[in-house]
Amino acid sequence: MKNRRAFTLIELMLVVMIIATLAALVVPKFTGRAEQAKVTAARTDISANIPTALDLYELDNGFFPTTEQGLAALRVAPATSPVPSKWNGPYLKRKPIDPWGYPYRYECPGIHNINGYDLYSYGKDGAEGGKDDITNWEEE
Repeated sequence: MKNRRAFTLIELMLVVMIIATLAALVVPKFTGRAEQAKVTAARTDISANIPTALDLYELDNGFFPTTEQGLAALRVAPATSPVPSKWNGPYLKRKPIDPWGYPYRYECPGIHNINGYDLYSYGKDGAEGGKDDITNWEEE
């Protein structure tokens, strides 16, 4: 027999098993990262990005948008009462949509923040309640 330079089936199977073992160790560490990044993005929107826009709106007009006007008032001047006389927006560049594709929830005056507003996302499931809700108030 000639001197062949090729891998045997056993050698190939051994390489495949080594790669599968490495993948089994590495993949679980990265699978939760995408969801964790979405939660962090939503928390940042609720604790900093949207509140900054709301504060600018309030600074210009002397009041926050009403619940009926909603967060849309940060992108387009509201036509419903109270109509802001000094609207200087848009205060947000994009629609206030959470990382899961649902609109952020806004209530003013707030139920939890009586002297301000409630800002929240229902999280991944899009339904009220549960541990995945992200809010601008402390849960009791």
